[in-house]
Amino acid sequence: MNDQKTESTEISSRQKKQRVVIFGTGYFGRLAFTYLTKDSPYEVAAFSLHKEYITDDKFMNLNVVPFEKIEESYPPDQYSMFVAVGYKRVNKARAEIYEVCKKKGYELISYINSRATLWGENEIGDNCFIFENNVIQPYVKVGNNVIIWSGNHIGHDSVIGDHCFIASHAVISGSVKIGPYCFIGVNATFRDGVTVAPRCVIGAGSLILKDTEEEAVYGVKGTEPSRIPSSRLRNF
Repeated sequence: MNDQKTESTEISSRQKKQRVVIFGTGYFGRLAFTYLTKDSPYEVAAFSLHKEYITDDKFMNLNVVPFEKIEESYPPDQYSMFVAVGYKRVNKARAEIYEVCKKKGYELISYINSRATLWGENEIGDNCFIFENNVIQPYVKVGNNVIIWSGNHIGHDSVIGDHCFIASHAVISGSVKIGPYCFIGVNATFRDGVTVAPRCVIGAGSLILKDTEEEAVYGVKGTEPSRIPSSRLRNF
């Protein structure tokens, strides 16, 4: 009988830990809700924001609760959290909420899409969100609070530091080291073995062939429009 009670208590505890509060009601919060609901063992129980930013007490038909008092309604011994904040202030905004959640005692979940490809021997931190069609090769280490949008290649033995944001279709070759608080834009490409210093912004389409400088911004010039309007193009 005691064994049955112990087993029942353990199952109940696991079920409670699977209930999640999402911080954020923007586009990322809505996407996180959809992915977690359709493709994870987690149940989204509510949303949270700082009180001054709450304009509606419901989002996706769930309660929106003030972050300042979240422990009263959704205590950390019964609920986990996920911080669905983008790359504002080069990821500092997300990192600040992440740290407060930790101080409040919350476990921060990570989500890996079922259609992402991880080849084992990987290390993934907490509050990470890895979208579909990512290829993450063996021995890759992903730090805490890292967002990896869809369709990236992360080569073997690479290291992604804490609080990074990787947009779509970046090619990160083998043994690349990306420091904390970096933003990687769409279609950026990194040569094998390079080190990206902390707090860099790597713009869309950038080609990184050597180590970067801390807090540097790298980008390529966008395509300029032709002087000929489309109405005058022939054979098109």
